Amino acid sequence: MEQIIIVVAVLPLISASLIQIFAGRIGRGIARFSVAITTLSFLLAVLLLSFSLAGHGPQTLTLGNSTAIMLFDPLSTLLATVILGISLIVHIYSVRYMAEEDAYGQFFVLLDLMTGALLFMVIAGDLITLVIAWYLVGVLLYFLLGHDTRSQTAYRFAFWTLITYRIGDIPLIIAAALLYNAYDTWSLTTIFAEIMANPGAHQFLGLPLTEVVAALIGLAAFARSAQFLLHTWLPYTMDGPTPVSALMHAGIVNAGGFLINRFAPVFIHSGDVLNWIFIVGLITAVFGSLLMLTQNDIKKALGYSTMGQMGFMIMECGIGAFSLAIYHMIAHGVFKGTMFLSAGGVINDARHNDGIPKDELYTFVVEKQPNKASQPWVLMAAITLAVPLMVLIFAHLLIAEDYFQKQGAIVLLFFGWVTGAQLIFATYRMRSQNVWRLVGLSVLSLVVVVLGYVVISHAFDLFLYPDPAFRTQLYTAASIDILRFDVLVAITTLIIVSGWVVTYYTEQGGYRRRQQSKRLWLNFYALISREFYISDIYTRLARTILAISNRLNVWLRWL
Repeated sequence: MEQIIIVVAVLPLISASLIQIFAGRIGRGIARFSVAITTLSFLLAVLLLSFSLAGHGPQTLTLGNSTAIMLFDPLSTLLATVILGISLIVHIYSVRYMAEEDAYGQFFVLLDLMTGALLFMVIAGDLITLVIAWYLVGVLLYFLLGHDTRSQTAYRFAFWTLITYRIGDIPLIIAAALLYNAYDTWSLTTIFAEIMANPGAHQFLGLPLTEVVAALIGLAAFARSAQFLLHTWLPYTMDGPTPVSALMHAGIVNAGGFLINRFAPVFIHSGDVLNWIFIVGLITAVFGSLLMLTQNDIKKALGYSTMGQMGFMIMECGIGAFSLAIYHMIAHGVFKGTMFLSAGGVINDARHNDGIPKDELYTFVVEKQPNKASQPWVLMAAITLAVPLMVLIFAHLLIAEDYFQKQGAIVLLFFGWVTGAQLIFATYRMRSQNVWRLVGLSVLSLVVVVLGYVVISHAFDLFLYPDPAFRTQLYTAASIDILRFDVLVAITTLIIVSGWVVTYYTEQGGYRRRQQSKRLWLNFYALISREFYISDIYTRLARTILAISNRLNVWLRWL
């Protein structure tokens, strides 16, 4: 098994080296060779995952002078399999998609190197290997996004991505240095064991070392996973090759969720940091979802959709649902990678024929013309509030009867409730003549999603964190004062109810009130369409800094 771990990690690097050396002799066959090596590596990763599912591990494999350590545990084997599976699909897609590119061989070299860097990142058992792999992922992504050297836009935003990633590298490097200084070892397993045994043994600037390291890890995850204010690189990196976009949104951007999970023993003793992680994830999820709705470019809309999903993933970590975040990142990676790879075909088909039947859903969503038939708003409001809550409660009772004692579970229930309420609210606004059929379909889809989430997340919990005491510690660390928690729940409930009240009075207030409401929505839409002016602020700030530097150059005669 130790040999298999080494082979899985090294095969993509061997493939990149051989392609670089023999590209002139192999010609276009380099693509088939790269696909074959990736397929072999993927099959070996599946074998490793089967060993892990059978109960083998965790194990460590030391290389060289005991500095480089490979970690075989459920998290590393699962993510290695996912990375290689997505990479294999991207490799196969790229064989024909990149066929007319001049740097055909160079692209597959970079793709193999990226796969290898991602693998070393997830199986790293020491801080040095983790930091190096984390850094190389950003550098390789820069070259992949800027693969088309003729595109100034692609180069500009590839460089923007590189700068953002370098911002995220700094906290991780500082955290690694602090941990080594405190524990005199690079080994993650040794460091985590000592933290679990005595979490308060070390301090930094008068603060517990675990909280400082957790905050630094959180900042590194924010930059890599496009959290709010560090997100602007993600939606604009769409001029790169489509396979790169698929790999980036399906795997690379998920690195923040992996990093937080890898340092889970540190976050157990950093409850305040988890609360801030939840807040950042919540803001990112809301902003990403809003901005997605106003895009007229399909790939940019997918970019903001990824931002929103990364917010949900980080938010799940913030409530202690670490294993659920892993499930979320895998499901989102497969889903979003498929959407990017098929986006071109969808656009091409839509240009010839949209193929959309003019039913009541199309009429409401596209033509903005709701039908005249309407159900009583009080009845629909009651359904909106009651049905999602009942579904969520019964679904969780099937798994854990004590979930009411877990704040993290209640938060997830609440967001599921809000999502279900939004779905049924949209059904009401459509004013369909057959509203009960739409409500039934909405409830059915909610039941399927919730049951899937409950069952699968519980399975991931048992696989990734089999120790029930450890799982309890994660949820406990993410808990807040019960009074503040109840206040937040009450405020959220009030917002949902207020939405129905505002809807009722707007519809009952006649033409004048509806026009006022329309003007408010138009102003809000204008704000969203400019993406809350964040990119404009960054651009103005960059120009100001460049102007100041130019003035200093003149004054000091540096140039």
